[in-house]
Amino acid sequence: MPLMNAIAPQAPTVNARALLLGRRLDLRHLTHVEPLALNPLVVAVSGGGWAVLMRYGAAVLFDVPPNVEVSFLQLLAPCVLEPLMTPETETLGIVIDSKRGDLIERDRLTLCDADAVRLQIVADVLGKSVLLADQEAQVARAFDRIEPLAEELHRHGRGARRARGLIRHIGETLLIQHRLVGRAEVGDKPEVIWERPDLERLFLGLEAEFEVRERQVALERKLTVINDTAGTLLDLLQTKRSARVEWYITILILFEIVLTLYQLFGRGPGG
Repeated sequence: MPLMNAIAPQAPTVNARALLLGRRLDLRHLTHVEPLALNPLVVAVSGGGWAVLMRYGAAVLFDVPPNVEVSFLQLLAPCVLEPLMTPETETLGIVIDSKRGDLIERDRLTLCDADAVRLQIVADVLGKSVLLADQEAQVARAFDRIEPLAEELHRHGRGARRARGLIRHIGETLLIQHRLVGRAEVGDKPEVIWERPDLERLFLGLEAEFEVRERQVALERKLTVINDTAGTLLDLLQTKRSARVEWYITILILFEIVLTLYQLFGRGPGG
């Protein structure tokens, strides 16, 4: 389904702009637009351009003027769950040239055609890139919070005193992994590749350009470190509490023994 061939001679360069708007897009509420393609959803933007919408919270806009983008995002706002105060963004210049093949050169993508499938592939990589950028920032903040706890364990031989904070760290890493692997399927090929295997090279080239797999591996490694650190500190805390409970039990048993001995031998003959 060609979408931009008609404007290619007048505007050979098309700007793609990806935004991570929130944690999810509930596309069931988007009933006032007609889909041009599915998985992921492609819609025409009233006022010019096209948008590819991802359920994990990303929207990728193609050739959408700035003023039209503002009105479209306002229209999309009711569908955004847990909106971000400052959306992550990524841009890419695209040249439509039917005489050339699909290739990436000097931070610019050349497409021989601007059909819906190619837009979906471009949007898939750009959407994953902005999601990774957001998760990378979250992981960096998690490292900043977990580092003092590991430093205290190293210097003073004791870790955190409250289990709730450590459990929150573990929950945060699990949530990030769920968003990357379960919801966004980072690292997997988009579904359209199975129908158009001839476009796999385009996908792999974009994926390499934005270092999607490398960033995913780095994130997983950092998440493992955070999870292991929090888990170790939680185990130490629970061990310490278990030892304390054992001491309490031992003291109670000793007190019971002393009380029993007192009752047996501590009283006088007339007791």
